[in-house]
Amino acid sequence: MAELLTLYKLIILYMLDRVDFPLSNSQISDFMLNKEYTTYFKLQQALSELADAGFIREEPVRNRTLYNLTDDGASTIGLFRKNISQAIRQDVNDYLKEKQFELKNEVSVKSDYYRNTNREYSVRCQVIEGALPLIDLTITVPSEEEAKTISKNWYQKNQEIYAQIMASLL
Repeated sequence: MAELLTLYKLIILYMLDRVDFPLSNSQISDFMLNKEYTTYFKLQQALSELADAGFIREEPVRNRTLYNLTDDGASTIGLFRKNISQAIRQDVNDYLKEKQFELKNEVSVKSDYYRNTNREYSVRCQVIEGALPLIDLTITVPSEEEAKTISKNWYQKNQEIYAQIMASLL
């Protein structure tokens, strides 16, 4: 049983090593559960143990958690990559290749809101390219309902909004 948990951890590290952006809990779960490698609870245990050991870094964002590979995690997968079968590595590679744009877009577009000191709501909308923001926009609105609407719409309209801003400024 411990060997299987180790394999799950190596698969997670391998996935994170193959991308240049963080993966969300739901993205990792989608792959691991759809391929029937493990159960949801064993996957969460593996993620938790990897984070506790410092091999991955958790980044909580509103209602999801993003995972990044740490230097220790990269070193570990470098040493133990061969312990993952070629078939599993191919499954991971195929999944990442097939869904690369969708996966990257899902985690590179961020929106969050919070109540500010003026008792209004600040909505922070971002598009991250690599480790740097391509756009980082904060808007203040009077109600939480408006903040939620802006946050939701950012995910759907960020490319259009970015293009309009760039066209206006250039």
